[in-house]
Amino acid sequence: MGFSVTLCKGINRLFPLPVHPFNLQNTGEKTYAQWQFEKGEDTIKFYLAYTNPKDMFQDKKVLDIGCGAAGKTLYYASLGAKEVVGLDVVPYYKEKAEQLAKEKNLQDHFRFVLGDGAALPMEENTFHTVIMNDAMEHVDDPLAVLHECYRVLQPGGKLYVNFPPYYHPYGAHLSDAMGFPWIHLFFGEDTLIQTYKQLVKDLPDGQERIAFRISQDSEGKEYFSYINKMTLKRFNQLIKKTSFHLAYYKEVPLRSFLTPFARIPGLKEGFVKMAVCILEKPKRRD
Repeated sequence: MGFSVTLCKGINRLFPLPVHPFNLQNTGEKTYAQWQFEKGEDTIKFYLAYTNPKDMFQDKKVLDIGCGAAGKTLYYASLGAKEVVGLDVVPYYKEKAEQLAKEKNLQDHFRFVLGDGAALPMEENTFHTVIMNDAMEHVDDPLAVLHECYRVLQPGGKLYVNFPPYYHPYGAHLSDAMGFPWIHLFFGEDTLIQTYKQLVKDLPDGQERIAFRISQDSEGKEYFSYINKMTLKRFNQLIKKTSFHLAYYKEVPLRSFLTPFARIPGLKEGFVKMAVCILEKPKRRD
């Protein structure tokens, strides 16, 4: 274990870190919530080949699952939504979200709910729009979440999902400390856990990051609990088990010149930047 961790750290030093909101927050450049708000447009750009922001949000009741500090949620509210509910399992995001809502004067259109996407504390047929931006790869029970999204959507409502597949260069979601692309293909989870802990433990929010990403199973073994290793293949199998109508689906390649690789079954898992999916709850028949 010692050698593999040393090797992992050594190789990692050769690669610069991508820009990451946790690190921006540590340096005082901007908070996680502010970063999310500024990136709000990026979270919907992949859907715009099919729809537009007005149809997604204006005068709509919207649920954002996996909202984090809700910066992106508040961006959706700024597009004219009637009400936007941000849902997350992390308690300390609530204060940060509500603070930003007041700063943006959007508090009357926003509500933060602490909860699990697999057991939504909302009535059925409530929302026109449900959105899961970079969240499907984090939920513990993705099929249960899809079923819950279907339940709370109004007939004719849409679920917008986009996520980077697990074999994406940064699909392990460790890029706040590890810039080595595809690092999870070269090192096992035990090595990555120990390396990550060593890299972040002395940061101002180091223990918070460790607790956020790493848990112990019933036998006391550590594992990355914040990610479910969602692949393109698994996601497509899951949506076939729901009652949704598939309105739109696209696999966006890492770069345009890599498009041929992003079309090869199996191999494409490592060359797709984002899976983009719009699922519709069928309207009631008269």
